[in-house]
Amino acid sequence: MNTIQGSCLCGAIHYSTPLAPLTTAVCHCSDCQKQSGSAFSVNLLVPAEGFLVEGASLGCYAKSGGSGLPVKRYFCTCCGSALYSEIAAMPGVFAVKAGTLADAAIATPNLHLWCASAQPWVAIDRSLPCFEHAATE
Repeated sequence: MNTIQGSCLCGAIHYSTPLAPLTTAVCHCSDCQKQSGSAFSVNLLVPAEGFLVEGASLGCYAKSGGSGLPVKRYFCTCCGSALYSEIAAMPGVFAVKAGTLADAAIATPNLHLWCASAQPWVAIDRSLPCFEHAATE
């Protein structure tokens, strides 16, 4: 796979990684719903090693996730685009928001997380692995 690249809506923040993604997860947790402004978030999980972020307007919001451990959510302070998350329960991995990818078509979901929090009108592909809470449960 070639370098994965992406950016925020206004273009002030760009990111890239030369490493292949580990998987693509659809997260239905209430925090992802609030952050995305939608019913779920599609996240490309990539190794933190080699992940490069450029731009001066990177902001961070941190709070405890469902595991009780911190989740740092990075966004552009200019346009508000959610870019990626650093999840303490998953050290060494970043969850990149698929909608920010230069080629979002590479982010075909492989699994669903926090299905217990999914909106009742969302159709979950049950042919994929589905976890009612986190994948570690």
